[in-house]
Amino acid sequence: MSNIDALMRLSPVIPVLVIEDPARAQPLARALVAKGHPLLEVTLRTPAALEVIAEMARVEGAIVGAGTVLNPRDLDASLKAGAQFIVSPGLTEPLGRAAIASGVPFLPGVASAGDIMRGLDLGLDRFKFFPAVAAGGIPALKALAAPFHQCRFCPTGGISEATAPDWLALEAVLCVGGSWVAAGI
Repeated sequence: MSNIDALMRLSPVIPVLVIEDPARAQPLARALVAKGHPLLEVTLRTPAALEVIAEMARVEGAIVGAGTVLNPRDLDASLKAGAQFIVSPGLTEPLGRAAIASGVPFLPGVASAGDIMRGLDLGLDRFKFFPAVAAGGIPALKALAAPFHQCRFCPTGGISEATAPDWLALEAVLCVGGSWVAAGI
């Protein structure tokens, strides 16, 4: 899939994964896909992350993305590892332009009106609202979504299994990201 909107609509919750051991990658991906979570965001927070992406990409039904992509270098490495979508905690012009040029579905992080306007200037209208709770939570996202009615969001950062339904009830929210999904698997 090349459309970030379509990917965001596949599942209401995207597991956000920090994995140290590549041997866990395929079993975890299989378990998450079996539980109805085909979209898997592997954060680039560990030395094993790129290998984990490559391993998970081999699992049937898994659509594996790279998270915590900070620059075009991370983008290139993630794509070479097999990432099928890219998530960043923020939006810079160099990363935005590189992601757009690559054609990969891209979900940049935003936390303010200026961030969203920068994304709109680049032709983007789907965003990760991050860090969701620390950036003001549901009231902040409602306030941002009002003037940017054409935008849709994936709040991530501080979302829990208990609070996810409140976020998902917002018209501007297509999905949420959460690390709780993989706990205990």
